[in-house]
Amino acid sequence: MKTRFSRGLLSATMGFVLHDGPPYANGDLHMGHALNKILKDIINRYKLLQNYKVHYIPGWDCHGLPIELKVLQSLEKDARKDLTPIKLREKAAKFAKSTVKTQMMSFKRYGVWADWSNPYLTLDPEYEASQIEVFGQMALQGYIYRGRKPVHWSPSSRTALAEAELEYPEGHVSKSIYAMFKLVNTSPSLDSSLDEFLSNLSLVIWTTTPWTVPANAAVAVNGKLQYAIVEVHSQLADASQPGDKKRRLGDAVKGEKKAFFIVALDLVPALQTKWGLNLFVKKVLFGSDLENCRYIHPIDKRECPVVIGGDYITTESGTGLVHTAPGHGQEDYVTGIKYGLPILSPVGDDGKFTEEAGEFSGLDVLGDGNIAVVNYLNKHLALVMDEPYQHKYPYDWRTKQPTIFRATEQWFASVEGFRKAAMEAIAHVKWVPPQAENRISSMTSGRSDWCISRQRTWGVPIPVFYHKDTKEPLMNEETISHIKSIIAKKGSDAWWYMKIEDLLPERYRGEASSYEKGTDTMDVWFDSGSSWAAVLGKRHGLHFPADLYLEGTDQHRGWFQSSLLTSIATKGRAPYIGVITHGFVLDERGLKMSKSLGNVVNPYTVIEGGKNQKEAPGYGADVLRLWVSSVDYSGDVMIGPQVLRQMSDIYRKLRGTLRYLLGNLHDWRGDDSIPYNDLPRIDQHALFQLENVVKNIKESYENYQFFKIFQIIQRFVIVDLSNFYFDVAKDRLYVGGTGSFTRRSCQTVLAAHLLSIARVIAPILPHLAEDVWQNLPFQYTLEDGSTARFVFDARWPPSNEELLSLSPDEINFWGIILELRTEVNKVLEIARGGKLIGSSLDAKVSLYTSDKNLASQLYNMCIATNDADSLHRIFITSQAEILNSLEDELVASVPYTGECELQGNKVWIGVSRADGSKCERCWNYSPLVGSFSDHPTLCQRCHGVVGVQPLPAAAAVAG
Repeated sequence: MKTRFSRGLLSATMGFVLHDGPPYANGDLHMGHALNKILKDIINRYKLLQNYKVHYIPGWDCHGLPIELKVLQSLEKDARKDLTPIKLREKAAKFAKSTVKTQMMSFKRYGVWADWSNPYLTLDPEYEASQIEVFGQMALQGYIYRGRKPVHWSPSSRTALAEAELEYPEGHVSKSIYAMFKLVNTSPSLDSSLDEFLSNLSLVIWTTTPWTVPANAAVAVNGKLQYAIVEVHSQLADASQPGDKKRRLGDAVKGEKKAFFIVALDLVPALQTKWGLNLFVKKVLFGSDLENCRYIHPIDKRECPVVIGGDYITTESGTGLVHTAPGHGQEDYVTGIKYGLPILSPVGDDGKFTEEAGEFSGLDVLGDGNIAVVNYLNKHLALVMDEPYQHKYPYDWRTKQPTIFRATEQWFASVEGFRKAAMEAIAHVKWVPPQAENRISSMTSGRSDWCISRQRTWGVPIPVFYHKDTKEPLMNEETISHIKSIIAKKGSDAWWYMKIEDLLPERYRGEASSYEKGTDTMDVWFDSGSSWAAVLGKRHGLHFPADLYLEGTDQHRGWFQSSLLTSIATKGRAPYIGVITHGFVLDERGLKMSKSLGNVVNPYTVIEGGKNQKEAPGYGADVLRLWVSSVDYSGDVMIGPQVLRQMSDIYRKLRGTLRYLLGNLHDWRGDDSIPYNDLPRIDQHALFQLENVVKNIKESYENYQFFKIFQIIQRFVIVDLSNFYFDVAKDRLYVGGTGSFTRRSCQTVLAAHLLSIARVIAPILPHLAEDVWQNLPFQYTLEDGSTARFVFDARWPPSNEELLSLSPDEINFWGIILELRTEVNKVLEIARGGKLIGSSLDAKVSLYTSDKNLASQLYNMCIATNDADSLHRIFITSQAEILNSLEDELVASVPYTGECELQGNKVWIGVSRADGSKCERCWNYSPLVGSFSDHPTLCQRCHGVVGVQPLPAAAAVAG
């Protein structure tokens, strides 16, 4: 295949680059991979036919936690203890390369053309060096920094995660609580106005993460909202609350002192109902009035402030007061920085409380630790209520376990530094479908700084050294450049096995004993997000920016975005001119595929078949590709056994059509072509339709709307051609003389159809198209005189304006003829049902219309000197006539009649037995059968053919 691919590029002048988003080198391919790679291949093959130079480099993402976990899972427990970083990396690289080899074989089986001998792997030294270069450029521009910030942390993986590494499964239930934080001091602006309530006044917060309460540093309010001080009475508790909640509500407000809560005014009615308490509004104030009030932390008794938060504080849920733990939430962190709050995070890498959490130390924050905090608050009369709360919650996409927000020392890319430029670049990219622009725009405009460090071994190291005493990082142009040159030669393993004095530039080697290497690796999204630099900027025949990126819709927050951010930060522009996104693959009921449901459709099984070939037959790669072309990939797409059977049926019909064309051109050569102006009207109209179809298909390819191509091909090739032109052409092809004008003119049309159809379907069905091309009974010559040995050598069918030159009147007339034929067939069917006729050739059709112009046109077709245009040939009847009048006696003599309206003109249709006797060769009826003594059973036409060119009897197949 590569030879053919290269040959097709010899005279190409324009370059086209579809940059491959690297699939992860972990496990078998699924239907989403097939959809993605085949869509890319369709585009590349189309561009090749358009005479573009297409150089498609496939890639693989080879680093990261999933591969590291695969290695660890493959080892015995004792073997893991002795596993050094270098040994782990060796095993991980071996696993990744093995997976690449397996996946590559599958992609080839899908019929995907690519430079398979030279793929890009993110573990290749030259790739890693380019990635270090991108990192260095961003660092030197001030976009990379180290800080202690809350990040998504996976206790199950023990590493930080990027947003793109999260998923939000349905059905997660958290324990939510309403807790009281006792107010002890008011703000100066309130003066003494709260004194009457202060002895038992509490801020009531709502949170779905009780385990973060030990790290609470403030309560945030919305300065613009109104808040109410409510007096609390527990009379409703017994009436409305079940057991456990009833007791807690009673405990929370018991005592001789009156209890007062501060909550958002708008939420008082809802909270009264939820808590089962009577809440009496005693005073109303704005959130801004509460700023700088102080409360006692319910666990460690610290005095903490009330602060003004952002617009995230609303009255849609909760209490309107937000428990703020800067070490465990992004919005909390921003508020904390504004007010100089402590960033507390008493949680370890394993997701358990550290000693900083006091009595909760060692407890799992998502398990026993969470319950322990709730019980503590209840025991110390700080809990108003707890209840289960179902909501979307972030999970580690690899381990499928819940994550937490946790403040740690990490490396970040400051998105704020180039966010505006990124937003401007997004607006200049062509997005398909267009709504994809809104999605990536909203994600980019609202995203926080990018945490790019990971606490894992299998990845590209962050090239930083730390001073052993001060912990200050050493990272500058000189150190980064030196590391880059080492990795380019030896790969990133060098970071682990080389001594620090060799990793440091020469002028720092004397201080090597004072430094230690960093142990963090880069986020794999930084790996793949640097591919434009490692591939587009380095490989021969490629260019930057790429013409196109094409991936699944999940890559708006993944590869599309990481590539955009790294490119904007270093190049000032997007790495792509256009971006196409496709949906996910579901089963034919619209359900997500899963092994538990037993609805997984495997691309390998679709192509090769399953163990039971009757239940799961192998359809071949082209049927899979046909399915890809049939779906509107802009949304989620469906596949299943029934869908595949439909695709297989359509494929067989298309293949049958092409076999029909090949079979009827077995004796045709290019020299046999009839000039366009000499062709019968029916043939000129057929070429007009073909040219329009090719034009519409090209437009659909250009707009990446392959499902429209599928629809056009199915309707035109399988339906329109077979039902009309091929049906009518059989008489000319099988009955006329082999070298007759009518047969050669028909073959001229068939050849044009075969050459065009083979090429327009080639991007979608390359195996079928090539099969056709290799069985052409003639050679196809290019403009330069060379022969197109392969279908992709032939290029796209050249446009021919002459074929589109039919007058509007002629186009309209053929529309009338086709409609009339449909109506005539209806009456013929009635006559067949009445046993008047068997074959339509047994019939004579009589027509009458009062419209003189239409009658004249129809009459001219009845007496056409060109037999191909004869009206009875179009109806596939033995005779057709146009009546001058519609007399009662005549109508009464015609056994079957009908009537229709064509563009406002009524047409009467009559069907009777054909005149004359049946010709035993062509099965047409003629009064002249029996007139020829040498061949008394033949009609005049067949007598002439047999006299010149003896042929065996060949009956035309009639409708």
